[in-house]
Amino acid sequence: MAKKTVDDDFTENIIDVDVSREMENSFLEYAYSVIYSRALPDARDGLKPVQRRILYTMGDMGVRPDRPHVKSARVVGQVMGQLHPHGDGAIYDALVRTAQPWAMRLPLVDGHGNFGSLDAGPAAMRYTECRMAPPALAMIEGLDEDTVDFEPNYDGKEHEPSVLPAAFPNLLVNGASGIAVGMATNIPPHNLVEVIAALRHMLDHRDAGLDDVMKFIPGPDLPTGGRIIGLNGVADAYRTGRGSFKIRATARIEKVSPRRRGIVVTELPYMVGPERIIDQIKTLVQAKKITGISDVKDLTDLANGTRLVIEVKNGINPEALLERLYKLTKLEDSFSINAVSLVEGQPRTLGLVDMLQVYLDHRLNVTLRRTHFQLNKAKDRLHLVEGLLLAIVDIDDVIAIIRSSDDAATARTRLMDSFGLDDMQANYILDMQLRRLTKFSTIELESERDDLRERIDGLTLIVNDEAELRRVVSRELADVSSKYGTPRRTVLLGAAPSVAAASAPLEVPDAPCWVLLSATGLVARIDTDDCLPSDGDRANHDVIISTARTTARGDFGIITSAGRLVRAHAIDLASLPMTATAPSVAGGTPLTDLVGLEKGERALAVTSLSEEGPSLALGTRNGIVKRVNPELLGKDSWDVISLKNGDEVVGAVEIGDDNVELCFITQGAALLHFPASAVRPQGRLGGGVAGIKAKDPVIFFGATPGHGSSVVTVAASSPSAAGKEPGSVKVTPLDQYPSKGRATGGMRCQRFLKAETALVLAWAGPDPVVACAASGVPLSLPAPTLRRDGSGDLGRQPILAVGTRRHGANENDPLPNEPSDVDSPSPNDESLGTQPDLFS
Repeated sequence: MAKKTVDDDFTENIIDVDVSREMENSFLEYAYSVIYSRALPDARDGLKPVQRRILYTMGDMGVRPDRPHVKSARVVGQVMGQLHPHGDGAIYDALVRTAQPWAMRLPLVDGHGNFGSLDAGPAAMRYTECRMAPPALAMIEGLDEDTVDFEPNYDGKEHEPSVLPAAFPNLLVNGASGIAVGMATNIPPHNLVEVIAALRHMLDHRDAGLDDVMKFIPGPDLPTGGRIIGLNGVADAYRTGRGSFKIRATARIEKVSPRRRGIVVTELPYMVGPERIIDQIKTLVQAKKITGISDVKDLTDLANGTRLVIEVKNGINPEALLERLYKLTKLEDSFSINAVSLVEGQPRTLGLVDMLQVYLDHRLNVTLRRTHFQLNKAKDRLHLVEGLLLAIVDIDDVIAIIRSSDDAATARTRLMDSFGLDDMQANYILDMQLRRLTKFSTIELESERDDLRERIDGLTLIVNDEAELRRVVSRELADVSSKYGTPRRTVLLGAAPSVAAASAPLEVPDAPCWVLLSATGLVARIDTDDCLPSDGDRANHDVIISTARTTARGDFGIITSAGRLVRAHAIDLASLPMTATAPSVAGGTPLTDLVGLEKGERALAVTSLSEEGPSLALGTRNGIVKRVNPELLGKDSWDVISLKNGDEVVGAVEIGDDNVELCFITQGAALLHFPASAVRPQGRLGGGVAGIKAKDPVIFFGATPGHGSSVVTVAASSPSAAGKEPGSVKVTPLDQYPSKGRATGGMRCQRFLKAETALVLAWAGPDPVVACAASGVPLSLPAPTLRRDGSGDLGRQPILAVGTRRHGANENDPLPNEPSDVDSPSPNDESLGTQPDLFS
């Protein structure tokens, strides 16, 4: 038997095909499929097919905002099995993006679980859960009212909507991005409130142009906030559909540690994650393309949002560093707008007005179709109600006819002949249960009939009057705006930052500066080479009790109550601005965070560290005075006076020459001042000489010029009442107290009232005088009195410290022209700050 071959059963049929033509046709089919079925959104609802199918399927499954979450895999499987046979990966990626608040301005899916971040992908769909977000309901609302056309799915067994009703313009609100074949789309998100305001304006003004619309939509509103720099590219994109703009991160300069300032980033450019920024900064630092950064920390969390802290080394200008980071990293990014979407099945590049008009046409059509549907339903119901009203008059006859008829057809015919009903009305009566039929009442039916007629009139008006139709659409858009609208997040800046800021030197120059110490223990640096001006007529800051001149990269000393001089670095202090009238400090560093002090040790003054500088005068609690010549040691701290047991320094001041007066004031209200020339300078190990002989401890020591100075004293019930009781306050010109010799007892400077036993605060110095409370709020002082031993006036609030408004000038210089009234402004002045950490 002969062996059978394949050729015996099959006839060979080979067709010659032109490869180039076949490739061209196949590629065109593939490109068509990608463009229309996958990559580009529809301009009407702003959704790609996969996104539309996800929302439709979730609505069909009942996974609504008021229902529990379901597994994402369940939704993906349902979408893939019924409508989108392109693989679960593409469906899940689309679902995840629709749920990410940093990608969508108005998320349409409520995700539960790990849906990723800007730097990491989501968990697998078997681990996450989802349901529709409330705005998604507005996208599918009306699907069951014949608002849009349905078309067969991929296998013809199911039907899906060709477009969603879309109660808000999703294409602009959430934007879109996608890469097709030969074309792509990239549309930024916008603010829902602004977009709807523009739509309502276009409904009322059909001839509205781009300029009119941009009054409502000035620019994109990105989910991650940030700042858009320059709006020319935005205007070009709104006009032609193509353009670009720059986005900058929102950053500010803050104190990130007691000794260091840093750059704190709270908003990043759109779709840029913090880990990407950190990697870029590390690469730049390692390549030595940027300097001055000590550390970068990502402190982002769910409670506080984005917080990227870039610590800046001391001596580096953080503003200049930030400008370099904008230039070299994704802290400044660009966004290219390419507004391509499908209009009537064709890809088109649309300007802003075109996108809004396409949506308006769609929404008007949806509303009209829904109105037709509701109108027909209302008419059908009215027809049935009218039939019931005819039959209910003789309800017993109706029941009798039905019971006596042989079949339904006979009953239908007899009802139609007896009551003048048509076929639909008769069938409705026959289909009703007998117990329901007997419950109908004429009053209820007539009320329903009247309501239906009124509703039909309203729906008919919408169908026949286009102006009414536009008003309905406008009202519905307003409802959506009030329900889902949120404030703008992205700041629009019309111009790029100044060239001066971008070209500022990175390193802080070693320029002259002043170090200020406040009464509340705050220390700050002001970069100026001039003498600090007076505060003018208003003291709006915590009292500055000591100043020292140095350079920004130099050192300064801190004199403590233990007789120590502690070295500190001026570069560790924040450089704060100075106004034209006063040393204005926006915030200082607590001195205890700058240097370590022993228990019970207090900082009294700051001083310059220079062997050619002025000498230092110290006064102790036991009445010892010492002048010490400048002496610098290579240590962090050293003693400048040898104290006996139980003694401590109560005041320290720099002495530029011998023409100033050194002043002691004791707890028992004894005041003594004598020329500084009466004290011979000693070395740092000297113990000083007798300054004042008194039984009571010294509470104030300082230096003051011999003219134009005042003495302020506060008496209270006990020494422990300092800062707790207002006490009685007295202001007296220093000229009322004659100068006496060193090591004498002095003279009384305040008479105690009944129940007063001691001075709790005293000060002497050049006019004008300023006082502050423990909170740093300025306090008023009584008018000066010429009675050197008189009693004081009762104060309103405890006084923490007293100082002068005049800082940094030579003590022998003439005083500025000040009013004779030395009262400080009232603490009730609304323009005065109340924060305890403010100098000014």
